[in-house]
Amino acid sequence: MTVNLEVAEGVGTLRLDRPPMNALDIATQDRLKELAEEATRRDDVRAVVIYGGEKVFAAGADIKEMQAMDHTAMVLRARALQDSFTAVARIPKPVVAAVTGYALGGGCELALCADYRIAAENAKLGQPEILLGLIPGAGGTQRLARLIGPSKAKDLIFTGRQVKADEALALGLVDRVVPAEEVYSAAHAWAAKLAQGPAIALRAAKESIDTGLETDIDTGLAVERNWFAGLFATEDRERGMRSFVEEGPGKAKFL
Repeated sequence: MTVNLEVAEGVGTLRLDRPPMNALDIATQDRLKELAEEATRRDDVRAVVIYGGEKVFAAGADIKEMQAMDHTAMVLRARALQDSFTAVARIPKPVVAAVTGYALGGGCELALCADYRIAAENAKLGQPEILLGLIPGAGGTQRLARLIGPSKAKDLIFTGRQVKADEALALGLVDRVVPAEEVYSAAHAWAAKLAQGPAIALRAAKESIDTGLETDIDTGLAVERNWFAGLFATEDRERGMRSFVEEGPGKAKFL
């Protein structure tokens, strides 16, 4: 399989496994969607790490496969391409990308689907589609602009240039940079900590933030308000407040 889901201690690792560069061909896209939906359903998966291995995250789409496609073929495929990435972005649990080596084109777009990105010091990210006479087609024009702002996104997309980890951090494209050998362990630790948290409240927080970014503030506030009130019906809310009153802040256990 070109993508695998490995689960341990509440953390599901979506591992890309299509050597040498984890090119995201159609089969890999479809498998990614299938496993993202599985991670969404499974109660034993409380947080997710996206990982491409020690050497490379994902160097982009399979260009040879795309070259053989005409306009009609891509019209039929483009929605499925986006849907596979959207399935990752909509996992209602904390998701972290562990980025090593290249994360270009579709690889960068996949990292953008995560809630948090930890990059290796040797990572290089970018949207080079313009150099092929194309634009990003798996959400890059939308998620990148929302993450780092329109002018910075346009610079990366218009030029197709690659940025190293330090510049990616300065741009806000990644959130943390660590030595290459520590990328997965750092990402797993981030996910494992949140896997111990209140699952429904984490889902509420993620949905409220993401929905608010996609709509007007009044709609976003309505989503927040409904989730906030709804959480008062959960056992986690009872447990968290009881622990606060009896033991002080930050000591509640939700599992």
